[in-house]
Formats: sequence, structure tokens, C-alpha cells
Amino acid sequence: MNAGTSNAANTSNCSDNNGVLPPCAPLAVPYVPFQQEGSKRYNQTEALNNGTLFPSLNLPFHVKAKGTDVVTTALAELQAVGFVAHELALYLDTHPTDQEAFTLFQQYTAMEKEATERYERTYGPISRDSAANATEYTWIDNPWPWDRQEGK
Repeated sequence: MNAGTSNAANTSNCSDNNGVLPPCAPLAVPYVPFQQEGSKRYNQTEALNNGTLFPSLNLPFHVKAKGTDVVTTALAELQAVGFVAHELALYLDTHPTDQEAFTLFQQYTAMEKEATERYERTYGPISRDSAANATEYTWIDNPWPWDRQEGK
């Protein structure tokens, strides 16, 4: 490419039928921050709302609309606790010797189990697998877990 040719001019002939990565696609350089042991953590609601447990990994690639905070219901609480347990498990995959994170993982896994049991006692099974613990198969009964209105 000579100095007088712009990148926009190069990609103007780039059509959709060139495959996944057409030859005219510009080069991108990804960046993944290195996560340190003992990183700061969001609380469970903030973690679910931001899509990560760790503020250092909360990169500004998305724009969150105002007023989209997580609603505090039994289902939202269950989702938040489960999200944090999953995030800690992913963290432990790369930091298996972080004892503080492992202790938190154990605590959040126990909290998720308790929250699931509490939710299911009130609203019914939250997953197909938990429906196997019932005396009859009710998984196909309406409403679905995500359609239930809590408090009614």
C-alpha cells in the first residue's frame, strides 16, 4: 500500500462473500489484561450487572443503558450467586493456588445450592436436572422459570 492510499479505500471493495476473514479485513490486535491474584472484586449484583466479577477485567467495550441495573428478586439473587461461583471457577482455572479465591468459590457454591433449593421450594424447578428430583415430571408445566412472576 502506498502512502497515498487510505485504508477506507482498500476496504470499500470488500464484500460479504469473502468468507469469515476477507483478505481486505484490517488487522486487529487483541489485548487481554493479565489478572493478578488478590484482585478487587465486585459484589454479586455488580458482578452480574457488569458481566465480570473483577473490575480490572471490566473493559469499556459495551455501553450500559441507564436504568438497566439487575432487579433484586429471588431469581436475580440466584443468578447473581451462580454467576459469581462460575466466575470464581474460571479464575481458579488459571490461578489454582489462590486459596482465598478457592474459599470464596466454596462459599458461593454452597450459597448457590441453598438459593436454588429455596427458589425451587417456592417456584418449582429451575432446571431440567432439578426436575428429576421431584415425585413427578413437571418441567414441561407452565410457567417456565423465567416466566414466573415472583410474589404471585
